[in-house]
Amino acid sequence: MFGIPGKQAVSMTPAAIRQITRLMEKDGRAGLRIGVKKGGCAGMEYTMDYVDEVDTHDEVVEQDGARVMIAPMAQMFLFGTEIDYEVSLLESGFKFRNPNVADSCGCGESIKFKDVEELSEEFPEGVPKLS
Repeated sequence: MFGIPGKQAVSMTPAAIRQITRLMEKDGRAGLRIGVKKGGCAGMEYTMDYVDEVDTHDEVVEQDGARVMIAPMAQMFLFGTEIDYEVSLLESGFKFRNPNVADSCGCGESIKFKDVEELSEEFPEGVPKLS
């Protein structure tokens, strides 16, 4: 996993923690696995699935009873992301505040990640080491 010692890969807001733990308890799930895949008008999309068991290659983040597993391919894209759960009059769902995103489409469902040059400026001491 790309990481900084002592810092979790992702964080969760209290609203996200409540929603994840509620659904884990209701359905007896091990947690929420998040990832990324190619798709959408900006190039990439987040994936989310409640799962029954942790994969040995997943990065596991636990916070106040909520468990999130990060799929191996997504780990470098999600480092530093805050997961939130928002409820409005028209919709409710998980929102990702990801510092690695360079652009997103108008609907917010599709993202484009920063390129190597942009990340090099943010990490002048080098890309975070594998933990």
